[in-house]
Amino acid sequence: MPADRGAVVNLLSFGHGYSARALAPLLLAEGWRVTGTTRSHDKAREIAETGVTPLIFPGSDIGPELARATHLLISAGPDEGGDPVLQAVGPQIAQAAPRLLWVGYLSTTGVYGDHDGGWVDEATPLTPSTRRGAARVRAEAAWQALARDTGLPLHIFRLAGIYGPGRGPFEKVRNGTARRIVKQGQVFSRIHVEDIAQVLAASIDRPHPGAIYNVCDDDPAPPEDVLAHAADLLGVPRPPKVDFETAEMSPMARSFYAESKRVRNDLLKDELGVRLRFPDYRSGLADLLARE
Repeated sequence: MPADRGAVVNLLSFGHGYSARALAPLLLAEGWRVTGTTRSHDKAREIAETGVTPLIFPGSDIGPELARATHLLISAGPDEGGDPVLQAVGPQIAQAAPRLLWVGYLSTTGVYGDHDGGWVDEATPLTPSTRRGAARVRAEAAWQALARDTGLPLHIFRLAGIYGPGRGPFEKVRNGTARRIVKQGQVFSRIHVEDIAQVLAASIDRPHPGAIYNVCDDDPAPPEDVLAHAADLLGVPRPPKVDFETAEMSPMARSFYAESKRVRNDLLKDELGVRLRFPDYRSGLADLLARE
């Protein structure tokens, strides 16, 4: 991992969630100090058990940790007021910018909007079709503006649908609650959380301030195909097909079907030298089942 072996490297992880927790063990194994923020005291205890130093935020003085940090990772999503990290400590981050070595912002491929199943890459114009996607576009722009003004070494990672340990389809398939929602032409890109971690680690090792990377696997696929394959792996009947137009779904669940696109990931391979551990959902699901 970057930095010379004698250097002290400190990652401050804002919103230390699922993806950040996958990265932390890679850094801790190299002797890093990792601090992760959370709003919950229960989650703080869970974070501490992983070897990461927890910090309740907002609510605690972030100044000392920010002063120690050499790297920042921002996983916290935007809210109605904008990016919560910039709202809370934007000026302090601006002041720290000259000495920071790397800053990563976790965004989403939702910023591209709907492309009727067509391909997008990092140069595709941002045309979000959901409120969540539009909020991410604004958050990306706010971080980019700070980087332009201060020299902050910003890297943006647009994540596809995340799955991994504890976030696979097997439980719903086993208990019979899974449904294969079918919408003609619908296709999603995905990424295993451990591949997110290795992409972040590779970027830390090869910083390129200003870079934007799509983080997804090589095999965009209809969601019903993934559930069918999960059932096949378990040796149980495939979940029933349900037409999207008549399916009972929450507004949140239905909104995910508002966009269909295939996301290219050439840049993370060509620039960062990443070789995905799980290049498609088949290899990813097989790994999850083997771990069980």
